[in-house]
Amino acid sequence: MSVEEKTPLLQPDEESGTAAAADTGTDAADVKPDDKGEKEDGVIAYCCDPRGWPCAILVLVLICLLSFGSYYCYDNPVALQNIIINVMKVDFTQYNLLYSLYSWPNVILALVGGLLMDRVFGVRLGTVIFSAFICLGQLIFALGAFFDRYWLMLAGRFVFGLGGESLGVAQNAYAVLWFKGRVLNLVFGLLLSVSRLGSTVNQNVNFPLYNALYHPSSKNSTISLPVDGSAHSYLGVVLFIGFIICILSLLCAVFLGLLDKWAARVIKRPPAAVGQKPSLRDLKDFPIPVWLIFLVCVSYYVSVFPFIGMAVLFLQEKYGLSTSQANFVNSIVYIVSAVASPFLGLMVDKTGFNLFWLMFGIFATLTAHVAFAFSSFEMFIPYLVMILMGLAYSCLACSLWPMVSFIVPEHQLGTAYGMMQSVQNLGLAVVPIIAGIVVDKGGYMLTEVMFCALLCVALLCGIALYIYDATHGGKLNKSAWARAREAKDGEESRSRTSSFGSIRVPIKYTSPISAASAFYLRNRFLSKMGEKIPEHVMVVNPLTSSYGVHAGILK
Repeated sequence: MSVEEKTPLLQPDEESGTAAAADTGTDAADVKPDDKGEKEDGVIAYCCDPRGWPCAILVLVLICLLSFGSYYCYDNPVALQNIIINVMKVDFTQYNLLYSLYSWPNVILALVGGLLMDRVFGVRLGTVIFSAFICLGQLIFALGAFFDRYWLMLAGRFVFGLGGESLGVAQNAYAVLWFKGRVLNLVFGLLLSVSRLGSTVNQNVNFPLYNALYHPSSKNSTISLPVDGSAHSYLGVVLFIGFIICILSLLCAVFLGLLDKWAARVIKRPPAAVGQKPSLRDLKDFPIPVWLIFLVCVSYYVSVFPFIGMAVLFLQEKYGLSTSQANFVNSIVYIVSAVASPFLGLMVDKTGFNLFWLMFGIFATLTAHVAFAFSSFEMFIPYLVMILMGLAYSCLACSLWPMVSFIVPEHQLGTAYGMMQSVQNLGLAVVPIIAGIVVDKGGYMLTEVMFCALLCVALLCGIALYIYDATHGGKLNKSAWARAREAKDGEESRSRTSSFGSIRVPIKYTSPISAASAFYLRNRFLSKMGEKIPEHVMVVNPLTSSYGVHAGILK
């Protein structure tokens, strides 16, 4: 995406605070405190200024609500797992297809979603289109349940997947466009929190809602409810409520697009620069650590999300939890990640050492799966284990995704992140099918062993990544202080690069330890003696290996 090139609409306080006065052609200092009419006009103008905080807060709310509907509906199968299996008369393998078919289209769309947003639709229209796909997919999903057609439910999940991940790309684009600067990290934390809130509400509301509609006198203590010919109709009604929530998110997308168009016209925002087209040819330029990061990503995430997708029945069968209790325990991962992600992200930013945080997250998740596989049947255990898994998931997410930007050139970041998401979705499409077969054939114990094996692969890749990084400069595991010092040194180095007026000389690489020429040594000696070097003299800096026209004393 090329959103980094766009001008952020939210300006610093001193600019936004005086925007209203600037628009009216008056100086803020000229506004008299006792002039009530002018003060009211100033307040109204400030609230209507797209560069002010009131408008920015409204935009932030709309951006957060964009993904609420999709996250609420994505985990509909989890909250209604036992109902879907019993009412629709499917086995565990067929049930897991509801997640696999969501991920399959995103194996490709993850690579081209940003391109479509940049070059074809634009952010505003693209957001509406992807939100419409989500609404259509959820509607088909609900109709499939209502008419007792499981194949139609599967088709609905596929259509739902056409918009799910790409809507996240559009959401991030809006966030960078409006909040690039001081509050962007906070905004991304809020986006994650609201998204996880949608998942949490889904897992704690849908099953009681189904009970209230279908079997009002039943309690939540049984694994499955009695099934009659009308059960699928009530299931469809519950899923249709998710469609209504998606419609509300679609309306937010439309309103946000209109608001952004108005803001662009008011502030005369220049058209966004077209980003570089993602190319698979860039893959050959990726170093070994990038591929190790891809392996860590896919082997970790396929041990978390497929488990969450099947955990309700597991918790009921092993620990004797009711359906409502199991849904709540299963939502703890999302609750903890929603609360902890901003704080853990801040900790990673302040301390650095991303690889240590990464391996801690993997090891903690492995500990959680081992506990589920071999622990006793005490009811308090799943609560503690899910809290640990939520913290570990947040820790890994905060440390894993930024590492790509440490070693991949900026013009290849879109391709790198697209490939990373593509590989992740490929794993999330295949592993749920395998997990369903393992559950049907060998039970939950064997499935937990499979997840532990996948996490061992992730941990081994993390260790290999650490060893490689330690022997090749240590870019990935630097402390925050080292990164800050490196950034400062880089800025000073760039300031010494020759670029005077309209004259720009290309930089050519030579060995930084090559012997300096007599010409260079003579000029440097003269400069230290205070002599002026003529502007037409070409000098060579052996430390930066840069050629340039010198315009003053040689330093």
